Amino acid sequence: MGSASISNRQGRNDDNYPRRVTETNGVDVFLGDLGCRPGEVIDPGAMKKTPRIAAALTLPLFLLAAAEAQQPPKVGAQAQQPPKAGAEAQQPPKPPKPPNPAVPPPNPPPAVPAALADKFKVELVTRETTLAVGMVAAPGEPSGPKGRLFVLEKRGLVRLLRGKTFDAEPFLDLTSKVIVKKADNGEQGLLGLAFHPRWKKNGRFFVNFTDLQGDTRVVEMKVDAKNPNRADPNPVRELLFVDQPYANHNAGHLAFGPDGKLYVLFGDGGSADDPQGNSQNPKSLLGKMTRFDVDSKTPTPDVVGKGLRNPWRYTFDRKTGNLYIADVGQRVWEWVTVVPKAKLGGPHNFGWNITEGQHCFGGKTDATVDCKKDGVYVPAIDYAHSEGCSITGGFVYRGKALPELDGLYFFTDYCTAILRSFRWKGGKAVDSWDWKAALDPESTLAKLAAFGEDADGELYLVSHEGPIYKLVRK
Repeated sequence: MGSASISNRQGRNDDNYPRRVTETNGVDVFLGDLGCRPGEVIDPGAMKKTPRIAAALTLPLFLLAAAEAQQPPKVGAQAQQPPKAGAEAQQPPKPPKPPNPAVPPPNPPPAVPAALADKFKVELVTRETTLAVGMVAAPGEPSGPKGRLFVLEKRGLVRLLRGKTFDAEPFLDLTSKVIVKKADNGEQGLLGLAFHPRWKKNGRFFVNFTDLQGDTRVVEMKVDAKNPNRADPNPVRELLFVDQPYANHNAGHLAFGPDGKLYVLFGDGGSADDPQGNSQNPKSLLGKMTRFDVDSKTPTPDVVGKGLRNPWRYTFDRKTGNLYIADVGQRVWEWVTVVPKAKLGGPHNFGWNITEGQHCFGGKTDATVDCKKDGVYVPAIDYAHSEGCSITGGFVYRGKALPELDGLYFFTDYCTAILRSFRWKGGKAVDSWDWKAALDPESTLAKLAAFGEDADGELYLVSHEGPIYKLVRK
């Protein structure tokens, strides 16, 4: 494999959050969290996970930034370097690479009807988050300003948001156990949080994170016996450990299904193109849809699906129990798959890396190929990389404040902050609409890493840059 360069393209792109890496032969691969600067030449083989990570790299990003800010100014020979002369003075810019011919031009759905567009807006809730990747309402929590929302930050904190104000102390602090590298947009960290359906009675909850070696751990924890606003820092038990061969494609979400089981969906292990063949390999948990009976004495993963690439947020419709999976694509497509409640038990093959979205996967050649789609679960919708490059899945709206939106599933894209929705009806996507002009006319939204949902089913948008917004009536 040849050398590669990091592009200036902003956003999570292929892997929950990475930078795009282009090999010198013109083939795109993706990098999760190596500390590389745009334009820097690297060896794509360096994408493989380092077995041991220096302790300094586990510091939260805001501490690392502060440490850099406190460095003394350079003096002497370091203060100023003489300008380069001759051939080194100026290099002609390299011509831009031609666009990937396999990527079709944009084909967005129609704009949301004006009758709806004029009724709603997004309202700022707070800007006080650091690398937030989720927001969860625990079962049984009161609604309104008195209710608590649990905001997940990948540096290892779960913080309590009440109305528009955070508690001074976090609910949970795993910063000493979670890997967070200095480079922004890495895919590791604290990635998932789910509360037991009987949380109000048993105080149990579950987290999904990458440990200091970069491997996945799904751990059961409980609330502090004396303080309902703090978690007991001692884990109850570890449900699962999965060795991660690369630093990207960790997925990391957690959600309880209508069957009362905890669903854990895994990425394919990382790098690009699933080089180890994990997703279709029945002997690997990577690339699989699993579920756990967490009330059993020894929970074990029940594998009910394969063929996932990097599911970045999935949700169960509160009303129907249907499962919506947003899966991040490789070279051309991003997609959403809908699994009816009656078919949650599988077995399913979601296609990767036979297919990418609704299309055969052409591999590194980006060629149009034929493939055997027999038994492959067809996604509800997909969109091309001319419109985005890393899907962020949301929720089906079942709130009370905006009944006109009932049944619409919302999603976005980390790179372009598109806002779209569709309604699943009769086994297909209908009412597919683009909300960008209606909800974000000035394009202020950016790096939307997750959606949130409160106790009433109202929807929020969670940005990696700090803000959290709420979808409200004008």
